[in-house]
Amino acid sequence: MLQMLRYLLVLIIVSNILGCYPLIKKEIKEPTQSLKRIRYFWPEFQDDMDIDSLALALEGSLQYMNRLNPETVFTYGPDTYTVEHIRQSLETFLQIISQDYDIDHFNRELRERFLLYKAAGSQGSKKVLFTGYFEPILKGSLERDSVHRYPIYRKPHDLLKIDLGLFRPELEGQRIVARIDGERIIPYYTRQDIAEASVLEGENLEIAWLKDPLDIAILQIQGSGTIALPTGESITVGYSASNGHPYRSIGGYLLDRGYIEPEDLSLQTIRSFLNQHPHIKDEILNHNPSYVFFRLLDNGPLGNIGVPVTPGRSLALDNRLFPKGALAYIRCQMPIVGEDGNILGWKPFSRFILNQDTGGAIKGAGRADIFWGSGEYAEVAAGHLKHEGEIYFLVLKPDSDTE
Repeated sequence: MLQMLRYLLVLIIVSNILGCYPLIKKEIKEPTQSLKRIRYFWPEFQDDMDIDSLALALEGSLQYMNRLNPETVFTYGPDTYTVEHIRQSLETFLQIISQDYDIDHFNRELRERFLLYKAAGSQGSKKVLFTGYFEPILKGSLERDSVHRYPIYRKPHDLLKIDLGLFRPELEGQRIVARIDGERIIPYYTRQDIAEASVLEGENLEIAWLKDPLDIAILQIQGSGTIALPTGESITVGYSASNGHPYRSIGGYLLDRGYIEPEDLSLQTIRSFLNQHPHIKDEILNHNPSYVFFRLLDNGPLGNIGVPVTPGRSLALDNRLFPKGALAYIRCQMPIVGEDGNILGWKPFSRFILNQDTGGAIKGAGRADIFWGSGEYAEVAAGHLKHEGEIYFLVLKPDSDTE
């Protein structure tokens, strides 16, 4: 019985790379409920990273704000602010961090000039479950050969995104992905159709070719990555579209069948298991019918606000609940990794971060995904982080606010 309870708990808290299972209690679905104003008991702000990376992330969010319609409104729990006010908030914070303050002065400055909101978290714990994602660097080729046999595709020409609100007002905001088959509109091809039956072969949609279908699955889950070519050059690809089928966790599939123990579940153990059992690799990967299409990027992986995400400074949240591009502050834990790549332990950390991305498995007020960048540490952190923490959002006080 105890083992079953532990198993169910792990199913609930696994990350987006491993899948997310809905909480039993009713989840927050409205942005007005996702953040709560904090009037007392502020955290003491301390940042464990360099200021330059924070300034870079802030500049990215400012680029996003500058593109928006001036009438755009952002919801912070019970309060709303114009895009101009949020832009001024980011600019003011950028000015503050550029000055040489001691930590006490810095904290007083923020209390005097900003308002603070805390993420409501999950309905059960009131905490936020943090997971991570990274930019994989994968070996590939621009041409198919005996080693590189598995393609990544551009968005197909026959993939349709249909706004159902155009047909019925009560379906406003709901969309489906489909294709036309004669006189019928039907769901788009599944991953198995595309990867095994090769239904897109001959359509000239290939961007590059990789060595392993698991590499493609990882690239699709992370949403972007770098492909190292035999010439020594590289290309960067990012999310373009998906086939519209729901994401199903391959980690959950491995747990359900007892292939991996709950306490051992990570990206690294999934990779190891599939490499050791190639005869069932397709079966496991095809459990997830979702399939992602890519596009070439000029610079870095892009978040959902259309700017490059910054390692350690960009956060992915549910974009239905939290304000895009917003300044936030997180407290969580991060791994201590030895020279051999193994985790030696975990340590608490806190830092300022920007809400610049989202993810298919990042749903609700109790989920967050940290972008760790690329490299060995980033992959280890993204593959193992499943820890609870806190998120706070900062907004410049309106002139009328005297608190």
